[in-house]
Amino acid sequence: MSEQRDRPNAIEKALQLLLAFQTQRASWGVRELAAHLGFSPATVQRLLKSLKAYHFVEQDAETRQYRLGHVYYRFLEVLQSQYPVTREAAPIMRRLSYETGETVHLNVIDGRERLCIDSVESPQALKAGMPIGNRSPLYAGASSKCLLAFCPDAFVEAYLAEEELKPLTPNTARSVGLLRAELKSIRAKGFAESLAERTLGLGSLSVPVFGHGGNAVAALSLAIPELRYGDPVHKARCLALLQEAGRELSQRVGHTGPYPPG
Repeated sequence: MSEQRDRPNAIEKALQLLLAFQTQRASWGVRELAAHLGFSPATVQRLLKSLKAYHFVEQDAETRQYRLGHVYYRFLEVLQSQYPVTREAAPIMRRLSYETGETVHLNVIDGRERLCIDSVESPQALKAGMPIGNRSPLYAGASSKCLLAFCPDAFVEAYLAEEELKPLTPNTARSVGLLRAELKSIRAKGFAESLAERTLGLGSLSVPVFGHGGNAVAALSLAIPELRYGDPVHKARCLALLQEAGRELSQRVGHTGPYPPG
């Protein structure tokens, strides 16, 4: 009886199926997905048919593989309308992208990861992309480290004690001691920077966004190709504009003290 209770029902199976679609694996064939989930191909086919009817998934006519459907854009609009930081950030992000010529993205902590919740792509041919929904560990990249640095001390200490630092590139932090020192430096400077820590060829700058009471609610960031990141004049200009944007956005979402807080 206990084994039967532990078996996922149809709704749980459908949710597990949808969660299998990730940035690193955006499309699946029926048999591949069945093997990945441990379900029978017939079960996966039946679930996909139902999900397709409501546009949660769609099927490529040529490859016959399934990918997420367009219905999620409706959810995205609802989510963005519910979070003041996203609403307030939109015009600031568009202006910042225009002024710097770089990709601007807004990030929050989701569990133990950085999650991109909004992005404005660079208008230049050579650009660094940051799609909405992109995730990364909190120890790799400027936006991740910025979010972690301005978290409450208890969260930071618990994270450092429990998280295994798996290098994503040769430049990713490899020891808790070095990461702890870098987080302290980020707090002191009020911004984070990184080069090829998460993706080779990509540099990044990030500043915290504070809400009412001085709590960090998000990180506003620039993704910059290494070619332009290595230009000290361009990098300095980008940082100055980013810091001003972070200050303005913080004020718009209720922060009244100094930026960043001491």
